[in-house]
Amino acid sequence: MKEVGILNREISDILTRAGHQDEICVCDAGFSITTEVRSVDISLRDNYPKLIDVLEEIKKYFSVEKIIIANETKIYNPSMFNNIVGIFTDKVNVEVISHKELKKRSKKVKGIIRTGEFTSYSNVILVSGAKMERWLIEKDSNNE
Repeated sequence: MKEVGILNREISDILTRAGHQDEICVCDAGFSITTEVRSVDISLRDNYPKLIDVLEEIKKYFSVEKIIIANETKIYNPSMFNNIVGIFTDKVNVEVISHKELKKRSKKVKGIIRTGEFTSYSNVILVSGAKMERWLIEKDSNNE
């Protein structure tokens, strides 16, 4: 029986199945989710669980090389934008696109995790990455 890490078996499975550069969306309670993409709804009530709490937990067990977030988040909820970006270190690229484009892109992700967040535009796509210090590289490809 798993007793450590992310205990939700559906979320754990989505994260485990993601390969390099696969995308996973973590969204607010009102985000439109297509039926063609695997989704996990963990919303329990208004603002629970919060998006930030879910992202902080995911970050512990999932390598992220880039986050994709809507410009509307930055405009209408700059605190949420800064909190999301702040979870991921400066080594993670941040791509800002329109909310409309983010919704379109979410239709092709490997999985969507719906939170109970009630802050508008609280949606982010995580692009999986590889922590380079874990991977063997015999030669530096930049110095050939």
